[in-house]
Amino acid sequence: MSTSANKKLMQEIFAAAASPDPAVRDRSLFTASLADDARWVVTGQYSWSRTFAGKEAILNDLHGYVRSRLRDRTRTVAHRFIADDDIVVVEAKGDNVTAEGAPYDNDYCLVFQFENGKIKEIREYCDSVLTERALGPFPQTAVRAVG
Repeated sequence: MSTSANKKLMQEIFAAAASPDPAVRDRSLFTASLADDARWVVTGQYSWSRTFAGKEAILNDLHGYVRSRLRDRTRTVAHRFIADDDIVVVEAKGDNVTAEGAPYDNDYCLVFQFENGKIKEIREYCDSVLTERALGPFPQTAVRAVG
């Protein structure tokens, strides 16, 4: 895919998942666009920092755990897309509420790398202090993460 096609795809993915109505948020395009051997790298040096290897680990271990900690389906609203070759950088802000009723509105810089038209790697940069304060430490057991 071209640089502009990669950027357009990321804009479509975020638009589908950003509805204020949790019932209509759609992540199917994201799921379909993820390579089976994709990697999601949570950067930093805190309990969430690790690499989730494979589509299943990303969707079940990372996203599944995040969903279990939030009141509604996750909402992340993108406000900037920057594309260069096979990379699309997305600046975004979360608009979420924890299961306990606390706001979770983290700022994100997500770096998506494409290969053969699929998302091959995601590098996540965010406020790690806010993540652990709002969602707690990431569990050390029952995840198939590496790294």
